[in-house]
Amino acid sequence: MRGLTNRDALSRFMRALGAAATADARVYFTGGVTAVLFGWRDSTIDIDLELVPDRDELLRAIATIKDRLQINVELAAPSHFIPELPGWEMRSLFIANEGRLSFYHYDLYAQALAKIERGHAQDRLDVMAMREAGLVLPDRLRELFAAIEPELYRYPAIDPRSFRAAVDAAMQ
Repeated sequence: MRGLTNRDALSRFMRALGAAATADARVYFTGGVTAVLFGWRDSTIDIDLELVPDRDELLRAIATIKDRLQINVELAAPSHFIPELPGWEMRSLFIANEGRLSFYHYDLYAQALAKIERGHAQDRLDVMAMREAGLVLPDRLRELFAAIEPELYRYPAIDPRSFRAAVDAAMQ
């Protein structure tokens, strides 16, 4: 059974993945990893990430590293669940370089919207922590939601009215 991922395990993962990279790439962390690195939680169940570009060598390395470190890793990003926010890469916050890899927090506005849409209790706490830290501003979040709202039809599991109501409630 794999264990939870804390800050130390995450650092070991980043070093190992960086050592495996033979070309420049970016790794965008999302979800629990962001919460752990900002100190909102002590640990997370898995490391959710997006690779840009998607490189086979890194995917193979992830399989080996997760077994060696006994951690869970998933390829997941907000854009898998909601429409991609315009300018998300520019808003993604730099964490560190390891080898040829640059690590970032995936755009916190995209993370917040994906968490609001999912609506789990932990997600609501994470969004509240983002707001309290001044990392997500209500007016800007509403603007970005409005930018993706016309594309919600591409995500049939999402009810646009309910999603808008959840965004408004989270930003009050």
